[in-house]
Amino acid sequence: MRLIITTSITLTISLVAFFSWSIQNNTMEKRIDFSNSAEARNWIIVNDTVMGGRSQADLAIENDMLVFTGDLSLENNGGFASTRRIYSPLSWNSKETLEIKLLGDGRSYQFRLRTNRNADGIAYVANFTTTKGESQVLTFNLNDFSPQFRGRLVNGAPSLNFSDIAQIGFMLADKNPGNFVLRIEHIRQIPEII
Repeated sequence: MRLIITTSITLTISLVAFFSWSIQNNTMEKRIDFSNSAEARNWIIVNDTVMGGRSQADLAIENDMLVFTGDLSLENNGGFASTRRIYSPLSWNSKETLEIKLLGDGRSYQFRLRTNRNADGIAYVANFTTTKGESQVLTFNLNDFSPQFRGRLVNGAPSLNFSDIAQIGFMLADKNPGNFVLRIEHIRQIPEII
């Protein structure tokens, strides 16, 4: 009995020391995955309907993936559908690469970051193109993002730092009306190995 207790105490102390070292050295992986359906509550839909457009979108978690699906419409001066994670922000590390694992539909999307909790304002945007029916792992560095406001480049915007991220999301605005589906398996930031 004494051996088991001693071993348990030693293991506990070792784990506490490891996690303490990992947190101090920012080596813990930051990750959004969709294995828990409650994660869907952190996301909202924002479509062109806010300005009279007619695009439709929906969100669900299926097979441990966030499924962003809908119909992009150009009617009534519309043309975008988006989703963003606005609740439970993570503490991302300032400069480490962001990685997305996804299953696409062959369309081009925007990966969008915001540094405030506002509904509108500057978004830091990186464009990417999916391959229909093919799983892809995409990586993004700070220099992949450009500051934009309603599709226009913003000169003189503050530099992006991943540790400032308050919202993270995806937008479809490729000017091609019709159905879309983007499946996200995870969004993560893996620590650099020093």
